[in-house]
Amino acid sequence: MATDAAALETKSALHEKMDAGPGKIGFFVFGLALIFGFIYAGGHLISDLADMHPTSMMPFVLLGVALLVALGFEFVNGFHDTANAVATVIYTHSLEPHIAVVWSGFWNFLGVVLSSGAVAFGIVSLLPVELILQVGSRGGFAMVFALLVAAIIWNLGTWFFGLPSSSSHTLIGSIIGVGIANQLMSVKTGTSGVDWSQAGNIGKSLLLSPIVGFILAALLLIVCKMVITNKELYEAPVGHQPPPFWIRGLLVLTCTGVSFFHGSNDGQKGMGLIMLILIGTVPTAYAVNHAVTYQQTQDFVAVSAQMANMLDHYVSPNAVVGDPRDDLTEYIRTKEFKPNTMLALREVVNGIGTEMAIYKELKAVPQDRVRNFRNDMYVVSEALRLMAKKGSPQFSAADADVVKNYKKHIDNATKFIPPWVKVAVALALGLGTMIGWKRIVVTVGEKIGKNHLTYAQGAAAEITAMATIGAADGFGLPVSTTHVLSSGVAGTMSANKSGLQWSTVRNLLMAWVLTLPASICLAGLLFWAFRSFSG
Repeated sequence: MATDAAALETKSALHEKMDAGPGKIGFFVFGLALIFGFIYAGGHLISDLADMHPTSMMPFVLLGVALLVALGFEFVNGFHDTANAVATVIYTHSLEPHIAVVWSGFWNFLGVVLSSGAVAFGIVSLLPVELILQVGSRGGFAMVFALLVAAIIWNLGTWFFGLPSSSSHTLIGSIIGVGIANQLMSVKTGTSGVDWSQAGNIGKSLLLSPIVGFILAALLLIVCKMVITNKELYEAPVGHQPPPFWIRGLLVLTCTGVSFFHGSNDGQKGMGLIMLILIGTVPTAYAVNHAVTYQQTQDFVAVSAQMANMLDHYVSPNAVVGDPRDDLTEYIRTKEFKPNTMLALREVVNGIGTEMAIYKELKAVPQDRVRNFRNDMYVVSEALRLMAKKGSPQFSAADADVVKNYKKHIDNATKFIPPWVKVAVALALGLGTMIGWKRIVVTVGEKIGKNHLTYAQGAAAEITAMATIGAADGFGLPVSTTHVLSSGVAGTMSANKSGLQWSTVRNLLMAWVLTLPASICLAGLLFWAFRSFSG
């Protein structure tokens, strides 16, 4: 009875802290950060659009609405995933709840700003190639709005019930739903649906990461018990006293790592979609990277000539090509390498190099050419990615180096994320965390295991999540912070023989299983509705 009373006292003290507001100073500091951040992002966006002379205001209206929806997705993402990072430090009294949320938000911000962009463009490559090339069309906007709105609806629903559902899982399902709907609606024109090989690789990382989180966190706790004999580490907090300094330092460190890697991985998912929106609405400013210097452009011209000359050796003498970009697009869509594929690749590479030599700099590409110029670069990059993946054709070692060097140059010209986009995404994530963190934190901290989280359990779950997300970010694969951390907590509870609350575990598993089919159906229906409405 005494133990139960102590546990109730601890829980009551925690809820009292979590219900308290961050105070006037906290509101002031966060409000100031939001104001400066959005002034920075808005100022750079306005500056980038200053030289545009559109015939109507419609592109700007579409841009504003689409950006609000995309940032809304990141805002809701903050409800879910970022809140997981602070659950362990809150429930072990390592940090006060509102200090923990601000601390996590700061490291999320750094993670977003310093991210590589690999995950962002890995997500984009899942989308149907025709819709990417025509992202400024009605079909392109229907695609972007359908997958973002579907992801927001599902994330809000699971957050309302306090279920740590995966934003990554939801977004991938939405992309697959749009791809399937696009293929079903245009079956006579042979449009593409989903890049199932790419989706399979991403799906494996999303499906396996919770299992990895459960097993590794459990093993880490068991090893910790064998190596470290300090009993304090394996006891639940009493009252609201913080843990010993070294334990507290470890827990804050792991919270910091999870927050940083979450920002670095999850923040990129919205970035890729925002770049599609910018390319579709204002291609003059964002279709190609204006930060590429004159000297880099001249290097690209030389590398393009080297690439075209090298490809000559692999072109079949009997190859005949119609429209080179159409042939490359067909290769990306079908994954079937034909005799005309290499000729088409050489022709597009030649064309890009010739135009680069004429325009001297990317920012000098005429407004009426920039979208097509960017599309040529995109199909070449995707074709080279597929050729490397499938090992066909077989390039010699020296020629493979030429291909790698050329792809690096072409990706630098098209696969870029302006700093203001990163700042806007980081602020949306942080704002979502500040507003909606409590529901998910309570689920992770109280409703997975039967007993209160111990210091060792919190550290084991956080270390596992930090390592898993960091490794996935290095490979350019999206994983779910939510699934990895919540499964890690469950793994430590199981290893500690603390017992699991199976009603919560069943709900988590149900959300894990249903997220993919639900988001596929929802996004597919929304895409059909938006396409039908827009004609």
